[in-house]
Amino acid sequence: MAYLTRIPVGRIFGFWSRSFSSPIKNPFFSSTLSHVPSYKISTTAHYSSPSPSPPPPLSAAMNTQVFSSSSRWRPMCLYFTQGKCTQMDDPSHLEKFNHDCSKDLQVNGTDIEKKCSQNVDFLLVIDLEGKVEILEFPVLLIDAKSLSLVDFFHRFVRPTKMSEQAVNKYIEGKYGEIGVDSSVAKIGPDCRVWHDTAQPFKEVMQQFEAWLSQHNLWEKEKGGRLTRAAFSVRLFDISGNWDLKTKIPQQCEVSGIKLPPYFMEWINLKDVYLNFYGREARGMMSMMKQLEIPSLGCHHLGIDDSKNIARVLQRMLVDGALMQVTAKRNPGSQKVEFLFENRIQHPSRQRR
Repeated sequence: MAYLTRIPVGRIFGFWSRSFSSPIKNPFFSSTLSHVPSYKISTTAHYSSPSPSPPPPLSAAMNTQVFSSSSRWRPMCLYFTQGKCTQMDDPSHLEKFNHDCSKDLQVNGTDIEKKCSQNVDFLLVIDLEGKVEILEFPVLLIDAKSLSLVDFFHRFVRPTKMSEQAVNKYIEGKYGEIGVDSSVAKIGPDCRVWHDTAQPFKEVMQQFEAWLSQHNLWEKEKGGRLTRAAFSVRLFDISGNWDLKTKIPQQCEVSGIKLPPYFMEWINLKDVYLNFYGREARGMMSMMKQLEIPSLGCHHLGIDDSKNIARVLQRMLVDGALMQVTAKRNPGSQKVEFLFENRIQHPSRQRR
């Protein structure tokens, strides 16, 4: 039976504007994404979206975006997302696993015209996983005009300052309960795919910068900031700024590298959601529940959470939300300035 889920498509964190006449090829993946139209993104510092009218009935809004596939929903092959799937010619493997990251992010163009113009060409959706050190680094590149997935970058990250015993305990505690139904591509009790593919954070950053350059989003010679894109922060349960405000700087210090300039400003989707809809949602799951968007995949598997966040983003863009930078870091003092007065704060700060 075909799996259908309807969701309005909104505007997405955008990145660069460019038309492709051939499949998008990623040198770090053994795959290509099918042709997609031109895309755009930009970054601005202040939220200035007009006060929206009350959201339409959710049941009606759901009809504006359609996620569909020609077959039942299947989990992503996690070897494939790392560029290391060796079973692309095995029909039984292809039947069990999805090898098209865009399948869960397909949109119906009927209501795309309702979205307001964004200040960026593209949006980068990021959802880091890991507490002691970063374990998983997934990023989705979304076109701000078409709301389509342009490309993705996904790596498992190997901690640099932990013993092998501590790493194994850490990984099993993080991914051990997440099962993907296969003895080949599996995150489960043995967390096989993580151990087979994880790389040091420094190497992941080098590959990520090459990926950004490939999409004309970053040039080291021009200061190292993003050119036509903005980062969307993960919808963390307590503090939506955790990924880029806290974890990335911590990991850079542990890994002995300088904090890249492209991590100096970002969009906290929870703050935009609060200001646009006038209601609070403290996590990804609560946003999806309020918007009546069914969750796909494994919660707390970064690549799946990133796709679900992108689906929330698509819905917000279709509803007319304007995506703007919500936080900026001072390069000199490293102090973070929050640009929205009305924002979700950590409970401890609210009590002060």
